[in-house]
Amino acid sequence: MKDYNVGMRYYEVFVADSRYRRDAPLTYSYEERLAPGHVVTVPLQNRVATGFVFGEVDKPDFATKPIKTTLSSRLLPEHCRQLANWLKYYYKTSLGEALRLFAPSAPVVRALALDEKQLIDQNIELELHLEQPLTSDQKQAISAIAKAKTTTMLLHGETGTGKTRVYLDLARQTLESGRSVIMLTPEIALTSQLAHIFSSQLTYPVYVLHSQLTSARRKKIWLAILESIQPLVVIGPRSALFSPVREPGLIILDEAHEPTYKQEPGPRYHAERAASRLGAITGAKVVLGTATPSVTDYYLAAEHKAIARMTQPAIVSRFEKVATEIIDFKDRTSFTKDRYLSNQMIKGIRSTLVAKKQVMIYLNRRGSARLILCSQCGWQSLCPNCDIPLVYHGDEHIIRCHTCGYRIPPPFNCPVCANPDIIYKSIGTKALTDSVAKLFPEYRVQRFDSDNISGERIHEFYHRLRAGEVDILVGTQLLAKGFDLPKLGLVGIVAAETSMTLPDYTSEERAFQLLYQVMGRVGRGHGHGRVVIQTYDPNNIVVQAAIARDYPKFYEHTLAQRRDFRFPPFSHLLKLVCRRATYNGAQKAAEKLAGELASKKLPVEIVGPTPSFYGRRGRKYYWQLVIKSKQRDHLLELTEYVPTDWMIDLDPIDLL
Repeated sequence: MKDYNVGMRYYEVFVADSRYRRDAPLTYSYEERLAPGHVVTVPLQNRVATGFVFGEVDKPDFATKPIKTTLSSRLLPEHCRQLANWLKYYYKTSLGEALRLFAPSAPVVRALALDEKQLIDQNIELELHLEQPLTSDQKQAISAIAKAKTTTMLLHGETGTGKTRVYLDLARQTLESGRSVIMLTPEIALTSQLAHIFSSQLTYPVYVLHSQLTSARRKKIWLAILESIQPLVVIGPRSALFSPVREPGLIILDEAHEPTYKQEPGPRYHAERAASRLGAITGAKVVLGTATPSVTDYYLAAEHKAIARMTQPAIVSRFEKVATEIIDFKDRTSFTKDRYLSNQMIKGIRSTLVAKKQVMIYLNRRGSARLILCSQCGWQSLCPNCDIPLVYHGDEHIIRCHTCGYRIPPPFNCPVCANPDIIYKSIGTKALTDSVAKLFPEYRVQRFDSDNISGERIHEFYHRLRAGEVDILVGTQLLAKGFDLPKLGLVGIVAAETSMTLPDYTSEERAFQLLYQVMGRVGRGHGHGRVVIQTYDPNNIVVQAAIARDYPKFYEHTLAQRRDFRFPPFSHLLKLVCRRATYNGAQKAAEKLAGELASKKLPVEIVGPTPSFYGRRGRKYYWQLVIKSKQRDHLLELTEYVPTDWMIDLDPIDLL
């Protein structure tokens, strides 16, 4: 309502726009009285942007542009503003960039009517086992979380123990107490499944919020959440954490071990730590649910006695335990029918299909071939921009760089010696799919990886997968994301150690998690289950621990390594990356900064400088420094001396 006694007013506004990354607000004019936290639209250069009112100021001595409109009479909740301030300091970013996380995807000039029926995908039909009595493990977990003195709890539940049922009961208790629930998932693909469960079991509004919604739909939902006066549920990937929920009482991170909870473009936050901070600000319980916790999470949770453990299956099954068979890849007598699929796996696939069950084949490599070599001179096809191997994609008949996007037709002969015998080695999911389709031509085969186009992505296929419309699924780590497929009878793992080949301190952890999660897709009480694992090293401790579902064995093994080499949880990490036009330029810049940081005489360990794992991307060269410290404050202090054109990553999830 206008205040006609005052005239024009002036406000400092933090602009939530990717083009504005300064740490200071801009001043705009407006005739009406506004309060800190009002969400507005403002002109920014030649576009309209969303902004948050910081406060009223005196008339400045320069010309100002007017605020266009307010989006709502409701203010951005105070806890959102507090969390933005924390993000600014904890992850070394600007307040404007932090506040951008809390804005709708694009500015809203006028309010839009909301059709709540459109928010949940009604086409998904799930066979839910949510009406059965709670198991004793589930009861104990719910009680432990409710009574815990710590805000954040780790729910360590093996696959099939019913973590979703625990989430649902905790959500019901929270909503009935008058507070809201934020449910985070590692993948957009899982939101429809969870939204259907929550909306069918609860009488409160359930909203799905993610980046693949249209801008108009996302804006409607965002405004509905902001203006709601009743408790509600928000479900989505990491960005849903920053939705303007009035009074959060429960924050859940499902599959909390997944690396997708880390935001890589700035600000480089981790949703898990941001959620824990939001819990501390609001008093909301934060639940980290996973069957395979990260070593750091488990260590810290054990230190604070904040672990709720579940091992009891949620569904009492009349079926035997999953049968597991290990095939040594080095024994080529087991590979007489196919180069990459053992005779045992082929036999298992056929018997599973004859029993009218589904098959899942896992290989964590995209494309048709990872290496393209000359058999005579050893020439290898490398990206001219990045100096890394090009990957052959047989369906498009091109070779492509998965870093910069460079693509060309494959060579007819070697460009060095003209030899026509070009070797394509190391199979990827596309070639594997072709091979499977030839072996089983009468069955429906579908590939799922990040090369899928719109209309073929796994969340778009999910209801068809559950209905059994696909017989054989071939894919990468997307298949390990927590999907429940009641018709699944066999999981085949083509190369168990694929993820361990990466030169990073987290590679064994990621390999264990992926193997454990993929194997957990089968034998969930729906029927007989079988797993066939092909590996070059059957005695590898990580592979053995994953097969035995022995998390303690893996944890103790990895923790000892982390302690010896001073990696998290025994240190904090800072990764600094520079980009330059030449190799020498990047090297000199990195060496100069390393010397400057060493001169500060802080108790830190500086590793490098070295070329980045992907040392050349496009026409630029990358070098990096890694800094370890027992105190995170020392790393924050060092960031003050880092040039603005360097990439700063505090608490990186890997060092690649």
